[in-house]
Amino acid sequence: MHIEEVLQGVGQVRRSGPSVDVTSIEYDSRRVGPGSLFVAMQGGTTDGNRYISTAIERGASAVVTDSAMAFQDAAVKHAHIAIAEVAHGRSALAPLAANFYQHPEAHLALSGVTGTNGKTTTAFLLDAMLNSVARTTVLVGTIEYHVAGEMVESPHTTPESRDLLELFARGVSAGATEAVMEVSSHALEQGRVWSLLFDVGVFTNLTRDHLDYHRTMDAYFAAKSMLFDGSNGVAPRISVINVDDAYGVQLAIMARDAGSEILSYGWGAGDFHAEDVQMSAAGMRFRLVTPNGSVSMQTRLSGKVNVYNLLAASAAAYARGLTLDEIAAGAASLACVPGRFQTVDAGQPFTVVVDYAHTDDALRNLIALAREFVKPGNGRVITLFGCGGDRDRTKRPLMGRAAGEGSDFVVLTSDNPRSEEPEAILRDVLPGLEATGVEFIAEPDRAKAIQIAVEQAKPADIVLIAGKGHEKTQTLRERVISFDDVEVAATAIQSLAPTGAKH
Repeated sequence: MHIEEVLQGVGQVRRSGPSVDVTSIEYDSRRVGPGSLFVAMQGGTTDGNRYISTAIERGASAVVTDSAMAFQDAAVKHAHIAIAEVAHGRSALAPLAANFYQHPEAHLALSGVTGTNGKTTTAFLLDAMLNSVARTTVLVGTIEYHVAGEMVESPHTTPESRDLLELFARGVSAGATEAVMEVSSHALEQGRVWSLLFDVGVFTNLTRDHLDYHRTMDAYFAAKSMLFDGSNGVAPRISVINVDDAYGVQLAIMARDAGSEILSYGWGAGDFHAEDVQMSAAGMRFRLVTPNGSVSMQTRLSGKVNVYNLLAASAAAYARGLTLDEIAAGAASLACVPGRFQTVDAGQPFTVVVDYAHTDDALRNLIALAREFVKPGNGRVITLFGCGGDRDRTKRPLMGRAAGEGSDFVVLTSDNPRSEEPEAILRDVLPGLEATGVEFIAEPDRAKAIQIAVEQAKPADIVLIAGKGHEKTQTLRERVISFDDVEVAATAIQSLAPTGAKH
């Protein structure tokens, strides 16, 4: 594609160099090849302008930079390269990529799901509902990406705009007409979804998380609000809002003021709500009440949190034109979401569940759900969890308290310690955990901790392995190792005595 076509509509401060053809758009110099346009943008941890020379050495035919100094330097040293200066590199990346990929987003009805908890399950449910009526979709989220039924690895919950638009282009080429995506607060604040027109926006809830990045809950909420208040470009045609959440009540007002139609949902109130809820470990059923009547819902998911997720997905599917019967059939079609209350069955006489819960609120909800499935006075809830390194330290004692208050026994361990010492992270958790008086063991080696947790279990107990869910690796100070909670738990169970536990 010609450089002038790629730059169309991208606000340029100035331009120099020849007219050239562009073979790809890249923001990572390691991916640059002959004819690439390299977008050099300043970020929070690195400055892409430092790699302009590297990109040119690798064959870049054009550079877009957000640094006046880098523009001047490149224009002098590399007169044979097309150079453009823009005000903000990341903001320019989206329209550059949209132009290059010929605006695939214009051919997709976009549904975006944001919130602290429930984004992944809600997105999977909505995707399943759309697929059940033969709509071809692109799914973008934490666990994995789906492009017209093909699974693609998911390095980020919400990818950079260039990568997102490439996924959309692949989907459109394969016949996709819908896209369902998790939209993180980081992505909104960093402009990764800048100017995308969302037909439907979904807000699940807002609880304490990512304060290492956002610093305050007000700033965290402001980032989430960008999907609904018009500051991302245009507010969604329809906003699906959890009005049982205090932040959701505020957001509904903001979205309505921005011109969005509101579909509210909640446990017992809202446009979409649930009646006659019946739960078991194997699934649940309830009556979905909507502005257009009601329908019986049956699903293999269970727990109060999944009622909310189903309400959110159902309202979004309704906004996308599905009938109530189609919504119910779509909900029933989803067997499970990897790493979300995922059971591990290796023949043991107790239940083992792997779940992604990694905030105090999510952990509390997970334990409350488990408590519903153990018999009072007979079964126990055993919870294994840790806290991630290089993340919000203030939530660590809160997670300790949440685990201790709800569980009968706790195993405290590591969860992606990154550059921190695992023992130091555990010490931050202990004040909250010890205050509850629960019996616990601290073991920083996660594999050993999982072994301890299953060895503690007796028939009728439930063991919760929380924090990593679908993840297949453990991030340590100097390396990343393979680590799958599901596989490690299965191995630990298989090592037990034939009765299922060592006592």
